[in-house]
Formats: sequence, structure tokens, C-alpha cells
Amino acid sequence: MTSTDAPGAADGETWRVLVVDDEPDLVEVLCGAAAYEGWQARGAERGLDAVRIAASWQPHAVVLDMMLPDLDGMEVLRRIHEDRPQTRVLFLTARDAVEDRIAGITAGGDDYVTKPFSLQEVVARLHGLLRRTRPPARPAAARADCLIVGDLVVDERAMEVTRGGSPIELSPTEFSLLCYLMRHPRQVLSKTQILDEVWRYDFGGQAHVVELYISYLRKKVDAGRAPMIHTVRGAGYVLKAAA
Repeated sequence: MTSTDAPGAADGETWRVLVVDDEPDLVEVLCGAAAYEGWQARGAERGLDAVRIAASWQPHAVVLDMMLPDLDGMEVLRRIHEDRPQTRVLFLTARDAVEDRIAGITAGGDDYVTKPFSLQEVVARLHGLLRRTRPPARPAAARADCLIVGDLVVDERAMEVTRGGSPIELSPTEFSLLCYLMRHPRQVLSKTQILDEVWRYDFGGQAHVVELYISYLRKKVDAGRAPMIHTVRGAGYVLKAAA
């Protein structure tokens, strides 16, 4: 396995990855792969242990099996996000049904890998998740704590979103997507561009994930208000101030 560039967490801090699966051998292999990338890694074989470790160790990302002997993955994710909502979660699932994958993303998961999988794929997806734990660098002229389009305001440092002064709660991936749209107001962005810039790795052409997250944003940003997020048929999506 070839190591790719591993982004640093902050000022020399190393990324922390928690691996949760009821198969000890798989936990050991995945922790070894994370360590090979230069990350700190810890493992857990039960959901309650994962929640306890996450509370004290505060991982940046969690590789989380959806089926555990005590708590299911959805409940583990919910408890981890109660304390640390910015934690990235990569689900491991033996179930390949679309509704199962959508359920994981809807619950707040950032990505998923279907068993059996390759270590290279897991590592690549973790790299993508870790790159999205902080906003990507912006041009010097655009550097500021806030992005503003119309009555929509994003404080990137605090990871807070308001529209018309009312707070909007977003998952980490929804937040990253909204920031990207707001950095390019009135510009039509294709699904490929969004995948490249927000997910930042080869997502296997699964552009439906972009459609899914755009729908989530619309429900939260545009709900009960004049729409700001628009579909340009055959081209992509554009965000602009409401009329």
C-alpha cells in the first residue's frame, strides 16, 4: 500500500482515527493501515467501548461498523456526535442496499464502504474525510471568518450557519458543501467539480451522492424561504442570493 500525503490535524497534531468493528483481526488490520499513513489509531470491538474512547480521545475520524454486538452503528454515531459533532464517520457495512447506505448518510455519516473492501479504498476515503475537517484554503483576497451571500452567513471558524439571523444546523459534509457553493456564488458548478472539491477523492462516479446532499441543504437552507440553491438542468447547481 502506498502512502499518500497525509494532512496534519493542526500545528503538528496528528490525525486520530478510531476503528470500531466486532472482528478483532479487521480492527488490527485497519489500525495498522492508519498507522502506516502516519495517523494515531485505536480500536474498539463494542459500541459502548467506542463511545467511551471517543469521549476521552476525541478522534478526528471513526471507521464504524454498522452492526455491533451491543449498540448498532447508528446509535454509536449519535452518541459520538452529541459530544463532538465535527467527527467524521466512515461506515463499514455488509449491506449494499441503497436504503441502508442512505440511512447511514442521513444519520450523519460522511461516507460508507461495503464489505468486502480493499485497504486502499478505506485509506483513500479517510484521506478525503480528513481533508474536509477544516475549510480548504481560500485566496488571500477572500480570507475572512465569514462567507456571506444575501441573508445567508457562514462563519467558517466557528462552523456556524445562519440565514436571516436564524441558525441552521448542518452536518460536517453539508457544511463543507455549502462553503464550496458560497465561495462560488452565481457560478454553475457541475457534479464532477463538487465531487472533486468537496469529497476530494475518486468517488467512483457516484454523482447521486451530490444530489442527495444538495437535497439535504435545500431542506435546511431554503425551507420556508425563497430558494437560494438552484439546479441548472444538464449542467449542475448554483447558489445565489434570493430575489
